[in-house]
Amino acid sequence: MLGLFMRTFLERYFEFERLGTNWRTESLAGATTFLTMAYIVLVNPAILAQTGMPLPAVTAATCLSAAFGSILMGIVARYPIALAPGMGLNAYFTYTVCLKMHIPWQTALGAVFLSGVIFLLLTACGIRQLILRSIPQELYAAVACGIGLFIAFIGLTKAGLVVADPATMVRLGNVRDPQTALALLGLSIMVALEIWQVRGSILIGVLTVTLVAWMLGLVHWSPAASGLHSLTATAFKLDIPAAFHVGLLEIVFVFFFVDLFDNLGTLVAVTKRSGLLAADHSIPRLNRILFADAVATVAGSLTGTSTVTSYVESTAGVAAGGRSGITAIVTGLLFLVALVAAPFVAVVPAAATAPALILVGSMMLTMVTEIRWTDPLVAVPAFLTLILIPLTYSIANGLGFGIIAWAVLHLAAGKIRRQDWLLYLLAILFVFRFVYLSAS
Repeated sequence: MLGLFMRTFLERYFEFERLGTNWRTESLAGATTFLTMAYIVLVNPAILAQTGMPLPAVTAATCLSAAFGSILMGIVARYPIALAPGMGLNAYFTYTVCLKMHIPWQTALGAVFLSGVIFLLLTACGIRQLILRSIPQELYAAVACGIGLFIAFIGLTKAGLVVADPATMVRLGNVRDPQTALALLGLSIMVALEIWQVRGSILIGVLTVTLVAWMLGLVHWSPAASGLHSLTATAFKLDIPAAFHVGLLEIVFVFFFVDLFDNLGTLVAVTKRSGLLAADHSIPRLNRILFADAVATVAGSLTGTSTVTSYVESTAGVAAGGRSGITAIVTGLLFLVALVAAPFVAVVPAAATAPALILVGSMMLTMVTEIRWTDPLVAVPAFLTLILIPLTYSIANGLGFGIIAWAVLHLAAGKIRRQDWLLYLLAILFVFRFVYLSAS
C-alpha cells in the first residue's frame, strides 16, 4: 500500500500525465543519456591527472559529482538534464591554469569553488535569469541548431567518418575501418527503429553495436583500481585562500563566463528539443535549474574535479522520450554504479555511442525553421551562432558572436530598444572575452 502511494506521489510530482511519459520511457531515456556521456568517466580523469591529481581519486570525483549534479537536477528542477565535469573547462583547468601558469591543482580547485559561489549569488539575485531572458528568441533556435551540428560533428569524428587533414582541416575517414563500419551499422539500426517508432531506439542501437563489437573482438579494455575510498586524495584538498590572490581573479572569471554560457546554451537546446518551453518562450522553474547547476559546481570542486555543467548529450535522452526529472535521476544513479565499476564503462565503444550523437544532432536541426532567414538582422547573427558552435568547438563562442552581431547590426540599423540594454552589455563583455582569449 505504501509502495503504491509513493509511486502515485512521484508520478504526480514529476507530472507524468501532463508530460505524457511513464517509468519505462524515463528509465530508458536516463540509460541512453548515461551511455552517450559515459566517456567522461574515462576522459576527465585522464585530462586532470596531468596536473598531478591521483587518477583513481579524480575518477571517483568525476562519477560522484556527475551523480550528485544529475540527481539534484532531477529532484529539484525536474528536468531531463544530466550534469558532469565539463569538457573544455577541464582542458583549461589542466593545460592553461595548472601546466601553463604553474598553479597547483589545489588552488585551481579553489578557483572553481569561487566560480560556483558566484553562480549561486547571481542566481539568488536573479541576474542569471535576466541574462537568459535577454537573448532573442531567434538566437535560441540558432543555439539549439548549432548544438545539433556540434554533437553531430562529435559523433562523426568518434565514428571515424570525419578525420583531421593538414591540407583541408577535415576529410572523409576510412569507411572500411571496422569501428567506422560498426558506427554506420548502429546509425542504420537507430534510424530504422525511429522510422518504425520503436521506443528506446537509441539505447537498443547502442547495446546492439556494443554486443557486435564484443563478439568481433573490437572492444579493448583493462580493469583498473577505483572506488569511493580513493576519493580521500582529492576531497576537500582545494585551497580557497590562495584562489583569492589577485592574479587568479581572471581564472575565476573564465571558469564563470564559459560555464555560464555553455550552460545557458545547453539549457535552451534541451528545453526546446523536449518541448518544455512555456508559451511565452520562458523556461519554467528556471531558478531551480540554475541553482542545481551552481550547487553541482561547488560540490564538484569539493570532491576534486573541475567545473560541473549541463551536458548537451542530455538531448539523446530527450530524443529517447525523456521528459521529466526521472531521466536525470536514472542517469545520476548509473554514474553511482560507474563509481564502483568505472573501468567497465570502457566496454561500450565509441562506435556504439557515436551514431546516437549523429542521430540526435540531425533531429535538433528541425528548429532551423524558426529563424527568419529573409531578415538580415536576424539571419546573420543566427548563422554565426549556428556555424561557429561546431567550428570553434564551443557553445559559448558561437553564442558570443551571435550576440555581438545582433547588437552591432541593430545599432547600425537604428533599431535600439531600451529594454535590450542587457543584451548590449553582454555583447561588450563578449568582445572583451574574445580579445582576452586572443591575447592569452
